[in-house]
Amino acid sequence: MATTAPPDILAVHAQTTPDAPAVVIDHGAGAAPGVVTFAALNEMVNRCANGLVALGARSGERLVWCGPNSLEVLVIIHAARKLGMVAVPLSYRFNVEEMAYVVDNSDASTVLVDAEFAATMAEARPATSKVRSFVSFAGPAPDGFVDWDDLLAGGAPGEPETRDASVAGAQMIYTSGTTGKPKGALRTRTDRGLVTALLAELGIGAPDEVHLTTGPLYHSGPLAFASMSHTMGRPIVVMRKFDPATWLRLVREHRVTNTFSAPTQLKRIVALPDDELATADMSSMRCLIANAAPVPYALKCELIEKLGDGFLFEVYGSTELGVDTVLRPEDQLRKPGSCGKPYGTIQIRIVTESGAEAKVGEPGELFVRTGLAMDGYHKTAEQLSELTENEWKSVGDVAYVDDEGYVHICDRIKDMIISGGVNIYPAEIEAVLHAHPAVLDAAVFGVPDDEWGEAVHAVLQARDGHVLDLDDVAAFASERLAGYKRPRTWEVRDELPRTDSGKLLKRVLRDEHWKGRDRRV
Repeated sequence: MATTAPPDILAVHAQTTPDAPAVVIDHGAGAAPGVVTFAALNEMVNRCANGLVALGARSGERLVWCGPNSLEVLVIIHAARKLGMVAVPLSYRFNVEEMAYVVDNSDASTVLVDAEFAATMAEARPATSKVRSFVSFAGPAPDGFVDWDDLLAGGAPGEPETRDASVAGAQMIYTSGTTGKPKGALRTRTDRGLVTALLAELGIGAPDEVHLTTGPLYHSGPLAFASMSHTMGRPIVVMRKFDPATWLRLVREHRVTNTFSAPTQLKRIVALPDDELATADMSSMRCLIANAAPVPYALKCELIEKLGDGFLFEVYGSTELGVDTVLRPEDQLRKPGSCGKPYGTIQIRIVTESGAEAKVGEPGELFVRTGLAMDGYHKTAEQLSELTENEWKSVGDVAYVDDEGYVHICDRIKDMIISGGVNIYPAEIEAVLHAHPAVLDAAVFGVPDDEWGEAVHAVLQARDGHVLDLDDVAAFASERLAGYKRPRTWEVRDELPRTDSGKLLKRVLRDEHWKGRDRRV
């Protein structure tokens, strides 16, 4: 039975601070930014929500949205919440088959897509028979798609009546599919006390907070922190697609205080020429959250050297379990390789292959007990491994805890190399390779070896303006790694495959070496 929802938080801000900026759209260097107030944003959201109801949308149904960061995307996210629909972000980088799979697998009834990518969605449409309505925004609509302006014009400006508090704010975010087809991680509830504890741990909450969308909002991390900004009644500066020089300018001009970034983006920022880095003004920044992939220690050192200290936070988490640990600025250089400690009521356990509790410094599978865990994966029997039902859950990471209680992620279980019966963690080797001055990116994985089962293989990407001397890199690694951990074979590529959220797609590289074999991984 539907429950009565409390006043919507966006509507509250629209009433209490109607003229406060909610969304800032940058129009380029030298141009005045577009500013949308909370009152104006709330009216757009209501018109969108009521327009969707007129198209048949109802609480509990799935709504897919697809597009780069934009005002319209934020409007859609809020509208889905107000209607009690389950919002399903979709990567605009997906091809026709991938888009069709997610739309169909999610059981979506409504799809909204940025006009830049509407043609791809139109091609996917024949395979999405459960969809009732397609809407295109930010440009001309293809045939058979509802135009965004018409949608808003047909929606009343008042608060929508169709709401169900039991699913308000529900989301189903598809995992990035680093090991196969993406799975929909459904979350219909969250622990608000833990969200409050996380913001306190990160020092986010001052009246002058300004958030910058560094990463794509269809990824769980950027989406979560942008959403929290509006929950607090603070503005969001929207960057449609990441550009490192633009990022520096937006932080400087809009006095950005917090943002969420993948290591890939941070690498591009610190790799800017010295004259561009000289324009940086990070004095307003209080919380730069790094996540989506392990942050190499060498990158942290370079970032602190070039941009300053005191604002870098690293968090460990996942789409499935939310943010689980936080490493504070004062610990970034003191605790190499650590992703911090649990916060609030979150608990962790490290369990060895024998099922025993791991000792200090002993690697094992990381299990987490948290109120931020997803309900489960949609329409699949494959779920997270658990120690006890609905309590301790694992996304498959190997970790250990040091004598001060700091968590260190060794690697993902599926990425672990077993060579001659010895466990080798590629992330440790990658961290060493990232420290080489000519290396921009590195991927280490196991390849077939008739004697040892697997051998360590490294794929490298050079920094701009550098040529990689593999003998030099190998010597560099030999000075810092035990013999059994050193790569036996090497390769250089122009670019390593990563998802938009920054996760390394080792599967793409590894599969080239394992074709036609009965393989362990």
